[in-house]
Amino acid sequence: MLKRFWLVPFIAAAIVIQPLEAKETTAATKDEDVNSYELLNLFGEVMERAKANYVEEVSDKQLIEAAINGMLTSLDPHSSYLDEKDFKYMNEQTSGKFGGLGIEITMEQGVVKIVSPIDDTPAFKAGLKPGDYITHIDGETIIGMSLNEAVDKMRGKPGTKVKLTIRRINEKPFDVTLKREEIKTQSVKTDIKDDDVFYIRIGSFSEDVDTDIKKAFEKVQKNRKEPLKGIVLDVRNNPGGLLDQAVAVSSLFLDQGEVVSTRARNEEDTLRYSAKGKDITNGMPIVVIINNGSASASEIVAGALQDHKRAVIIGEKSFGKGSVQTVVPLGDYGAMRLTTAKYYTPSGRSIQATGIEPDIVVHPAKVEEFTNEYGFSEAEYTNALENETVKDDKDKKDKKDEDKDWRLDYQLSRAVDLVKALSVYTEAK
Repeated sequence: MLKRFWLVPFIAAAIVIQPLEAKETTAATKDEDVNSYELLNLFGEVMERAKANYVEEVSDKQLIEAAINGMLTSLDPHSSYLDEKDFKYMNEQTSGKFGGLGIEITMEQGVVKIVSPIDDTPAFKAGLKPGDYITHIDGETIIGMSLNEAVDKMRGKPGTKVKLTIRRINEKPFDVTLKREEIKTQSVKTDIKDDDVFYIRIGSFSEDVDTDIKKAFEKVQKNRKEPLKGIVLDVRNNPGGLLDQAVAVSSLFLDQGEVVSTRARNEEDTLRYSAKGKDITNGMPIVVIINNGSASASEIVAGALQDHKRAVIIGEKSFGKGSVQTVVPLGDYGAMRLTTAKYYTPSGRSIQATGIEPDIVVHPAKVEEFTNEYGFSEAEYTNALENETVKDDKDKKDKKDEDKDWRLDYQLSRAVDLVKALSVYTEAK
């Protein structure tokens, strides 16, 4: 999927900027025309009365912008009005550098809901989770604020602090104080897990994510003596990003076929996006990890690889943000963001409100290793015969022992094990 806080504002994933154009609509009846004029007169009268009689002085700009935003936000959670400041910030967000707390949010039932914290940001380090609700900012209640107003309260200079009151399911409300930072996100992180599984963590779908993944994969392949067993693609808590990057990343692992389609009100406006290029892995096993913080572009990738039987999806059901927002510039007055279409996976499934169901449900868990202190093996006998066919792999074992921390991530551990199992099956075919 605002200034200083979200890589993709309000979980918007596909940002399409186009000029404001007049479009033909169905002919309105005479009664509808009269009704529209009457309602516009009503709006004018309400505005004049508010301007003249409100307890404090308000400007025309203030009233009109609030009215426009109210009109748009009443349609769905992702349509809204962006003033000049917010519009400027939105255009900067996909560059991967911004300031603030590092959380992706939406508005739900009058309070702010966290979609996901962004990796290595103040919100992430503070332990904020997808599904947490922000009810107060610096002691002031969120209720009655618009999402834009709540964001403005959380903005500030890097180094300054803000206190958030968090309500988490089945827990008492608690306060957390965060220090605002200039956030430079690293959208792609890669590593080798268990010596032979290529791990790709995508924090957000900002510019050049596909290029970064391809370069990292080619570098690993070039420097390895033994082949990789497969790939783990981790898009947990990934709020989304650019539609073209979702298509491009999917294309890295597909030889052909549709990745996603967007369907608007009019059938002729349907757009289909297909894989370009070829599978850079030549068919290696892939496991994708998702959770309830995986939204928008993350769901497009997971849905495409799932429908094409190209990857096994594990984890928890994704967020379900399957709508497309078109951002229309309004000259010197910012822009309007309007939901204009929905996303559909290659098989025709709508992502909206249902999300992507994993093939294998794996909840986060804490696993402790059980050691049988009374167990013995042949090798423990002092006079056991040596096995001359076994090479000394002490260095490799030591390296594995040093790199056990990632195994504490139960979902990741299961993903790596599944890649290895799929690799054995693939080799045996």
